Amino acid sequence: MAKDDVEVAEQVEYSAKDYHDPPPAALFDPEELTKWSLYRAVIAEFIATLLFLYITVLTIIGYNRQTDPNIPDSQCEGVGVLGIAWAFGGMIFILVYCTAGISGGHINPAVTFGLFLGRKVSLVRALLYMIAQCLGAICGAGLAKGFQKGYYVRYGGGVNLVQGGYTKGTALGAEIIGTFVLVYTVFSATDPKRSARDSHVPVLAPLPIGFAVFMVHLATIPVTGTGINPARSFGPAVIFNQDKAWDDQWIYWVGPFVGAAVAAFYHQYILRAAAIKALGSFRSNA
Repeated sequence: MAKDDVEVAEQVEYSAKDYHDPPPAALFDPEELTKWSLYRAVIAEFIATLLFLYITVLTIIGYNRQTDPNIPDSQCEGVGVLGIAWAFGGMIFILVYCTAGISGGHINPAVTFGLFLGRKVSLVRALLYMIAQCLGAICGAGLAKGFQKGYYVRYGGGVNLVQGGYTKGTALGAEIIGTFVLVYTVFSATDPKRSARDSHVPVLAPLPIGFAVFMVHLATIPVTGTGINPARSFGPAVIFNQDKAWDDQWIYWVGPFVGAAVAAFYHQYILRAAAIKALGSFRSNA
């Protein structure tokens, strides 16, 4: 086939596509700051992250209380790692479902960062989301401590720690890969191309995202306690506020942000070939 025929075929394919990609978000849009929808979304992120931390931290504390060998009546095995993973994955499913139409249901600075790199949200929105998420996480962990102060302090406050027998490098790698799985799932579940091509197989976007969180927790709870969400790690560390909560805190920020960046690059520039499409558009306009 001649080169001209290939170019014509590509142009026909792009013009006949059965989905619509939204335009890239502006890096900074002053008008966005005047819209109530932005602040409503920020409030939704704050409340969602607060609820997320409250439920999950209490689940962790309850498990530690049920399995404490120093308490005579603690004979049950508790929810176990499986139950904790379900708590995290289930809450993400619920909260993404509730807030997706308002804020996009990020509930995680790493997800927000990845979507920012993918030009899905503006810089202003991304920064406000991250601040709201961190504040929500602090308040959620604070509520958990307020309701169960004695147990909160005794059983570690739900803080993330690198588990014994694992190096910091291993922990960092676990956080990078775990966050990659999550953010890649977010991009895939919200991809307009997938929605159009797989419309005969309806999938509720929060479901695969929640399952991604669940599966990553199963794999990495024994390694890092599972962060993959800087706000989730930051909130309990602030409320618990002991040295061991801060010793490895950098891992729970660097790992998720690196994993999110790699996932955004992989989805946008490898799977969706954004750079090639941009070059093709430039050549067709030349």
